[in-house]
Amino acid sequence: MANPAPHRFALIPAAGSGARFGGRAPKQYALVAGLPMLRRSIEALHGAIVLDGVFVVLAPNDRLYAEYIGTMPGVEPLACGGATRAESVRNGLAAIDRRVEAQDWIMVHDAARPCIDVATLRRLLSELEDEPVGGLLAMPLADTLKRAETGAGLRAASTEAREGLWCAQTPQMFRYAILQHALRLADLAKVTDEAQAIEALGVKPRLVQGSPMNIKVTYPEDIALAEAILAQVKPRA
Repeated sequence: MANPAPHRFALIPAAGSGARFGGRAPKQYALVAGLPMLRRSIEALHGAIVLDGVFVVLAPNDRLYAEYIGTMPGVEPLACGGATRAESVRNGLAAIDRRVEAQDWIMVHDAARPCIDVATLRRLLSELEDEPVGGLLAMPLADTLKRAETGAGLRAASTEAREGLWCAQTPQMFRYAILQHALRLADLAKVTDEAQAIEALGVKPRLVQGSPMNIKVTYPEDIALAEAILAQVKPRA
């Protein structure tokens, strides 16, 4: 008998405070074209591909999710967020441990990437379909890369070679068992994405061409750019 096809789940870490973004509420609740950014990121995933469930990892003291997001079909909040993104993902994986199988796919997506598009998501799924471990969306580095010198003042000390360098995006999609194992072993204060934890095991995640429109909202000025992208891809009546 053939093994059943693996299930596919999305996990969105949304426990951060968005310190660089500022504002009264955490960044994930900032409005983007009239809707909370977190809701747009959830809908971008859920509306584009077939998922068996979406889990949103929140800070234990989060009181805004119910107000800003509320109940969404197929979406479950988990109040187990940690001090770092990696800790939130690890805690989220532990919370769903009895509901997933080792070979199931976990698609980790930033709450602050509301512009992920259908074509890019489908490319990720297609290229990782037969991968034993998984991979991530990324873009080849196009800009000249400068290294700043230390000390007072901000000056360029050198120009770094950009050949072979890619800018990581999300979603990053890995098999449940290996991702959970990697994060159990990782230094959660230093890991900045799931692929880094996988790499520490000596495994090389697959790189899948991302999209320049799949921006991460980091500063308030990024909201206008995200809104412009969403307006461009919005279907016309």
